[in-house]
Amino acid sequence: MTWGQDKTYPEQQKMEPRMTEYWTPQPKVVTPGDIKTNSAPSDAIVLFDGKDLKAWTNSNGDKAGWTVHDGIVTVNKSQGDIITRESFGSFQLHLEWCVPEDISGSSQARGNSGVFLQDKYEVQILDNYQNETYVNGFAGSLYKQTPPLVNPLRKPGEWNVYDIIYTAPIFKEDGSYLYHPYVTVIVNGVLVQNHTEIWGTTEYIGLPQVKTHGDGPIRLQAHGDPSKPISFRNIWLRPLK
Repeated sequence: MTWGQDKTYPEQQKMEPRMTEYWTPQPKVVTPGDIKTNSAPSDAIVLFDGKDLKAWTNSNGDKAGWTVHDGIVTVNKSQGDIITRESFGSFQLHLEWCVPEDISGSSQARGNSGVFLQDKYEVQILDNYQNETYVNGFAGSLYKQTPPLVNPLRKPGEWNVYDIIYTAPIFKEDGSYLYHPYVTVIVNGVLVQNHTEIWGTTEYIGLPQVKTHGDGPIRLQAHGDPSKPISFRNIWLRPLK
């Protein structure tokens, strides 16, 4: 007789639904923003609520010099860019922007601005309503890198909504990317960047560069194009673990 032939072994336990269910920890309760008042979620950091620019400075460290009026902030091109006082890693960012109804200009000279993630990687802001330009410079593009999937912009005088989900990079000891930064961008409820890999820093001239960095601020650009200035409202951010 071969050893073990007469042995019996326990049968595998029958799987039941509750065996793959777990109850803790319960998700944190977050109160969503009010659609009627455009308020931010309860766990968001409010960067601009229509009252002041206390969360921002000019890029040189001086008081932010853009014009706050009627619940919005309008770019003052003579004052340059503004950046947040606080720095961030990965995040969800919401902002709304609008160009004047009577805006003029074409291609990049028409409501040009941008939002820089960690002050390194630009998501383009531009009035591309019936206004063509180079595709990796369109609104919703990763500027000079990846074009948007589609162009869902509203006409001048109407508000456009950006929702940006950004995953910060992790670097190797030699300064190269272990994990690239990634970004998802939704414009007016339409997906235009789907977990898109960011190749490196945004460069106006030349190829993206890989530069080691930690947390960084959000930058809003005061572009020098000659068109009438763009306005922003309802800017908030949720840090992500």
